[in-house]
Amino acid sequence: MSRSVFKVVGLGSLAALLLAMGWWWWRDLTDTQAPDQVAVFLAGHWNKPLAAQGMPPAGFTPLEASLDPEACGQCHPAQLHDWRTSLHSRTMGYGILWQVRALAPEQVKGCLDCHAPLAEQKALLGRELGWENAPAAAPPSYVSSGLHQQGLVCAACHVRAHRRYGPPPIATKPPGDVPELPHGGYQETVAFEDSRFCVTCHQFPDDGPALNGKPLENTFNEWRGSRHAVEGRSCQSCHMPGRRHLWRGIHDPDMVRRALSATLSVQPTEDGSLQVRAAIRNSGAGHYFPTYLVPRVQARLVVESAEADWHLLAATVFARDTDIWLTEERADTRLAPDATYVLEAQLAPPKEPGWRLVLYIDVAPRAHYERMYAAVLRDSGEQLDAVTRDMLRAALTEARSSRYSLSVMERELPQAIAN
Repeated sequence: MSRSVFKVVGLGSLAALLLAMGWWWWRDLTDTQAPDQVAVFLAGHWNKPLAAQGMPPAGFTPLEASLDPEACGQCHPAQLHDWRTSLHSRTMGYGILWQVRALAPEQVKGCLDCHAPLAEQKALLGRELGWENAPAAAPPSYVSSGLHQQGLVCAACHVRAHRRYGPPPIATKPPGDVPELPHGGYQETVAFEDSRFCVTCHQFPDDGPALNGKPLENTFNEWRGSRHAVEGRSCQSCHMPGRRHLWRGIHDPDMVRRALSATLSVQPTEDGSLQVRAAIRNSGAGHYFPTYLVPRVQARLVVESAEADWHLLAATVFARDTDIWLTEERADTRLAPDATYVLEAQLAPPKEPGWRLVLYIDVAPRAHYERMYAAVLRDSGEQLDAVTRDMLRAALTEARSSRYSLSVMERELPQAIAN
């Protein structure tokens, strides 16, 4: 690969962002307090890179030993169904797959710490791509051949050394393991209900990649400084409601509606015009809106008719705007928790009935990737092999297709009084 391709594909890529996660070691996130049991558990549970599971216990059936999500779904069908609809099941999509083919193995391994963190997943990918020191032998029977393509699988969070871990049950049961249960039951820990469980992939360290003194991913710290943390509202309370394995975020219109609240007002002025005002508040997200540097959200205040005629009155963008190689932050216009942004305009009352004031929210969840992928294709696409180039094109198509627009509020405009 040429030097120019390495610059484009390596430094400007998602892989360069996620490589930073390999720098993370567990530190006490409770500031000056002594480490509690949750911190102690998580220090071991997310000690990356994760160790291989090893041989399963002798009494395990093939189903109990399997790391495949489909095996988990035999007893946990609702969780499997929800996981399939989540982005966690697609962390090894085209957006990362083209990069693992173009980047050096050490960069890819850093990405996989979050995208496919099991040692068995990394070994499978290494065999597929011919990495040096990749296992020569075929994977053991409890490792399905496509496990590395399935993203953040159940075992990544719930299985260590074939031991199952999870939150305390909602219904009461006798304490301790129940041997007759599949895989000997599981070990309970409240860590699965603690926001710190999410830190390993949703918070860059203080000494990791940053722009303008802010980590490139700062979600946990944003939450920790919000009233949501003070009120005891964890990440899981919004992103895993009722313990469902959904993990919805900026890609989901309903989550955006829950994050934002708005008011619209129309006031006549002394000169006979109308003063219109839209106030948009980040009332529901326990972090900045949007939290990461990838999305771009535009708010538009529009006047439109039933016949689809429309005029833009005012607009703003909520985003952390950087260059595609992440060397400069040009602006940070995101909404902090509980912050409000106001759009205002003045217009003449419409002469015909049926005109209304509408507040639109336009969301591009992968705006940064759209720009970055397009730049790689334009500048270095021909230097990639055909398979990698096709994956990159598919990633760009997926990124663009993730855009959507919401009409969050509207009001009828009063008609001008005829003379």
